[in-house]
Amino acid sequence: MDRHLVFIDVDKIDTLKRAKDAVKKLRDAIEYHNYRYYVIDNPVISDSEYDNMLIALRKLEERFPELQSPTSPTQQVGGEPRDSMALVEHPIPMVSLKTIYEEDEVRKFDQTCREELGVASIEYVAELKYDGLAVEIVYEDSRIKVASTRGDGTTGEDITVNIKTIKEVPLKIKKFGSTPPPDRLVVRGEVYMSIEGFNELNEQRESEGKSLFANPRNAAAGALRQLDPTITAKRPLQIFVYGVAIAEGYVFETHWETLEMLRKWGLKTNIEMSRKCDGIDELLAYHQQMQEERDGLPYEIDGVVFKVNNLAYQEQLGMRSRDPRWAVAYKFKPRQATTILQDIIVQIGRTGKLTPVAVLEPVQIGGIEVTRASLHNQSEIERKDIRIGDTVLVERAGDVIPQVVKPIKDLRDGGEKKFKMPKKCPSCKTLTHTSEDKKLTRCLNIDCPAQLRRSVGHFASKMGMDIEGLGPKRVNQLIDAGVVDSFLSLYTITVDELMELERFGESSAQNLIDQIEQSKKKPLNRFLYALGIPLIGTQTAKILTEHYDTIYEIMDAKMEELERIDTIGPEVAKSIVDFFSEKKNRKLIKSLDQAGLEMPNKSIVREGKLEGFSFVFTGALETMSRREAQDLVESHGGKATSSVSGNTDYVVAGPGAGSKFEKAKKLGVTIISENEFLQML
Repeated sequence: MDRHLVFIDVDKIDTLKRAKDAVKKLRDAIEYHNYRYYVIDNPVISDSEYDNMLIALRKLEERFPELQSPTSPTQQVGGEPRDSMALVEHPIPMVSLKTIYEEDEVRKFDQTCREELGVASIEYVAELKYDGLAVEIVYEDSRIKVASTRGDGTTGEDITVNIKTIKEVPLKIKKFGSTPPPDRLVVRGEVYMSIEGFNELNEQRESEGKSLFANPRNAAAGALRQLDPTITAKRPLQIFVYGVAIAEGYVFETHWETLEMLRKWGLKTNIEMSRKCDGIDELLAYHQQMQEERDGLPYEIDGVVFKVNNLAYQEQLGMRSRDPRWAVAYKFKPRQATTILQDIIVQIGRTGKLTPVAVLEPVQIGGIEVTRASLHNQSEIERKDIRIGDTVLVERAGDVIPQVVKPIKDLRDGGEKKFKMPKKCPSCKTLTHTSEDKKLTRCLNIDCPAQLRRSVGHFASKMGMDIEGLGPKRVNQLIDAGVVDSFLSLYTITVDELMELERFGESSAQNLIDQIEQSKKKPLNRFLYALGIPLIGTQTAKILTEHYDTIYEIMDAKMEELERIDTIGPEVAKSIVDFFSEKKNRKLIKSLDQAGLEMPNKSIVREGKLEGFSFVFTGALETMSRREAQDLVESHGGKATSSVSGNTDYVVAGPGAGSKFEKAKKLGVTIISENEFLQML
């Protein structure tokens, strides 16, 4: 058994002294396992064992509030929203690197360094150049004090509360080797978003009717600059620390030594993908290798950084006006090529979104044959004036779908054709809906065959009907077997039908049928979201159920009455009306009603027991999610808000309660437990 696996029976902790000892053991163990998981990527316990320790710690901190600490592992969840971002002055300027694109420039850089140092050869460190956002983190007395963006190099934006939400950033640094951390440590790094995390985030945003991020870098930068850190906490941000600006009391001889020491202090570096290179030829070989392997990496890179390894040499070489003389960024060549745009076809996504796709004359870009490229939407096609038959410039970057950058207009011969998005769905021939700005075209038939796989998966998702066990693989299996051909068919499946399929036994088949049966009781707002109505996310669905009692009232709502509802504008109102104007959609909903879906409206006030009272929920709840608790308050006439103020009547605090709990105590707001809240009902 690992010596850092701690078992605490929280119910038996009955004194402050025992609680203090238990909290220390749990924090030490969790910090150790955070280090193994996030920094050296070598966990030694299961996720459930880790979660059990974290839950125990939250419960103890809740029971003994005097033991709560801003550097506790339970506090990486975000804090209160802010009105604006303060500015932070960097203790040492965060300079940018000189960017070069040609091998001759790299050789010139090496030659200049050798001549100025008077040496025949130099050892360099080659590191990946991440496509993210540069940040600085300051630790004092081993605790995080402030974090900031690069800004103008002298002053950056204060992102301290946001950086704390990143699990890979330790709130407190400690010794994981033989050398203790300095009293003051200033590090620089790059916050990024993995390609997988970026794609999942965009899929979620699309399902909620929100605009998509252009690339991982923009998504990461936007997340770090959020005024509400709880939003940042929900974004899949990661970090690599790549340098030390200040380490009081320590003198390092090489840059490589600082990378090794940072890891021993619990900070995540990417030393595995970095390399010590003896001379220019090894640098160039590494650059070539990374250019060939970049598509296989889980994150975006756009080049390699070369640094003189010897820190005394770095000091001797010094600085130019804007960048150091001892480092350069050797960017990869843009992966672009010209080819013929032979045709434009239309693909249909889960939500019915129609996306134009360029059919290209095959062309090699970065060693990969490209035959398709994204054109985004009608608005982009018109803005760039792209036509079928054009010679076009195509660009490819990482795992992102190739894109048509622009047409080469000088090569037009007059035979090119303009493209228009179809007025009818190419799959089911239902009329399509195009937004006024021409950036979004959708098929409104939820039975459209082209949408079926993804739409059924969305219908069964956790935020929708929450049918456990009906993930993407199961959905595909049921559709391929002909068992499912619409939402309605989910509610006619039998155990016998499932048992005829692979990987289904009687028990697993019955479990899925039971889950489907339980979904019939999901509230109206969840059903609305599950339908996949364009532009209707979870919040809009909830707002609709606050104004209409039944699905049939929403189905018959007119544009003008929908637009009178706060937060519902013309586009959303038109999307709702267009969706329910389709006879197929109306027929399906009536059939689902007849199949036994209850669709209770939990927004309808029942008894008004909480009328006139304002509630805030903080920390973890045991019997329900925080969203469900807020719905419960509103269904009984009360008001649920996200921030504590003098007007708050009750704060319901669960394990892991943080700044809202402290603010409630300062303001004298009544703090109650989850059980006490339930007793009020």
